Amino acid sequence: MGSSKQAGWCKKLTSHTNARTTLKVVGKTMYTIVLLTITAVTGATGNDSVSATVGSSSVLACPQKSNITMVTWKISPKLGGPCTLGYRADWNKTDRTNCSDSMNWKLRPDRDPTLEIRQVKIAHEGNYTCEVVAAEGNFHRPYHLTVLVPPKLTLYCDDQGNPVCKAAAGKPAAQISWVLESNSTPNEEGHDDGTVTVFSKFTAYSTNVTNTTCIVSHPAGNWRESIACRASKLLFNSTWFLHCVISLASLLGLLLLLAVLHLYTI
Repeated sequence: MGSSKQAGWCKKLTSHTNARTTLKVVGKTMYTIVLLTITAVTGATGNDSVSATVGSSSVLACPQKSNITMVTWKISPKLGGPCTLGYRADWNKTDRTNCSDSMNWKLRPDRDPTLEIRQVKIAHEGNYTCEVVAAEGNFHRPYHLTVLVPPKLTLYCDDQGNPVCKAAAGKPAAQISWVLESNSTPNEEGHDDGTVTVFSKFTAYSTNVTNTTCIVSHPAGNWRESIACRASKLLFNSTWFLHCVISLASLLGLLLLLAVLHLYTI
């Protein structure tokens, strides 16, 4: 009798254990399905960093979906207030709020909701998000646009005959280097519009250098320019002046010696 009760209790325990295991499996499966469903519906992606050179055109794409119901571009530029571009398929209508004429649909938004920015300016830098409502669900794609400003390279000789390289109003700050070895240290000057001017004076280890080349490196491109400042001529002028001073001092000393001898004779 006791053995039969024990066997029944074991069966019940096994049954409860199997039920609990089944519930855990079902729960994990449902959790996975929910996660996959959320991912498919939202279509969320990480921020895409894109860059454009000032004065060029930039194109930002939306998720390509069929049977689009609504598209909205939400724009938050670094300078100025936010703006939006929208399209509704049921009304077949587009609208804009506070967006400049330089930002518009590249083509018809019902076919391709890509955004085009013409004549990119520093003020266009910022965050852009495309939100799409379609038959497959809701999707969005965020961007961060960085505007590059190429610096203007200027190479000249200062009053001491040292080559000076200037990369003016670049964004971000340019990198300056010299073909020949130099112990120069670049200096930076920031401007209100976010651009930076970089100066670098070439100081040669050898006085025999007559021709120098400056190299400017920047995300928007690389430039180089050469110059001959004739520092050796300045060195020659200084040496000649020193020789003149020594000769004149020697002559005055000789005249003074002759005058003392003459006085001594008298």
